[in-house]
Amino acid sequence: MGNNVKTGVLLVNLGTPTAPTAKAVRAFLGQFLHDYRVVDLTRMLWCPILHGIILPFRSPKVAKLYASVWMEEGSPLMVISRRQQAALGQMLQEAGIDMPVALGMSYGEPSINTAWQELKAAGVDRVIILPLYPQYSVSTTASVFDSWARIMKKERRLPAFRFIRDYHDNHGYIKALAESVRASWQEHGQSDLLLLSYHGIPKRFEDQGDPYGQQCHRTSELLAAELGLAPHQWRTTFQSRFGREEWLQPYTDKTMESLPAEGIKRISVVCPAFSADCLETLEEISSENKEYFMKAGGEQYVYIPALNDNQAHIRMMMDLVCREIA
Repeated sequence: MGNNVKTGVLLVNLGTPTAPTAKAVRAFLGQFLHDYRVVDLTRMLWCPILHGIILPFRSPKVAKLYASVWMEEGSPLMVISRRQQAALGQMLQEAGIDMPVALGMSYGEPSINTAWQELKAAGVDRVIILPLYPQYSVSTTASVFDSWARIMKKERRLPAFRFIRDYHDNHGYIKALAESVRASWQEHGQSDLLLLSYHGIPKRFEDQGDPYGQQCHRTSELLAAELGLAPHQWRTTFQSRFGREEWLQPYTDKTMESLPAEGIKRISVVCPAFSADCLETLEEISSENKEYFMKAGGEQYVYIPALNDNQAHIRMMMDLVCREIA
């Protein structure tokens, strides 16, 4: 490609309700749970369950959880994602790289199409798509690709594009995680166990070829090695299961309840699959699972925040992006 090609970055995350209300949560969950990549049941079976049971009963409960973590500027995921977008844009600019950065969400606003229209208006004709999911899954990363493909169907002139599938073993990502763990240990003291909790997926997805679980375990191994941990000093678990079928195990909540009986009373918890703090980290891990652990006899529970907009994380994003145009 010639030097006149203008490149833009499209950051993508999952999305969030616009407000901590039952109505806003229902709209968000309706779009999210309608995605066949997320729930692959036949629509004739799934839609009556979704609209007749799940959305009416779950939305008010989830809205209360969102209200417990809502920030003055809005949803934590949106606030942090905007900070990431601004920080990456500034870092590229300071490096003398003219590359606009847009933010899109798989569900809700700003949509992936809204972000693409921003880049298009800026004269971009090559796009680097960076889904902010370190580990690939059909239910997250593949859904981003589906959305992009649907948007491109309407375009007369397709931009060139690069799609960053995952970065679960990227050295900059592992080092950034290690820095965050060390900083927490320096503040709170090193715990008996570092627990790495990843968002779960149905076990069936893995059986059908989704590499997510394998990539999570690889991330854990690399982080443990970077920190110099022995096997008994760290453990991988999976959180946020939904429905009755088996998901990837061991489950985070069940592990929390059993650790004190094993003599593990002081733990640190990090969630390497989340690039930004959100409901699943701030409420489910930092609050709900802490309660399980402490009630079971735990003595110290420290949640290590997601990488969010810290400099090492943004630098890793810039390295990933610049590698695609080298």
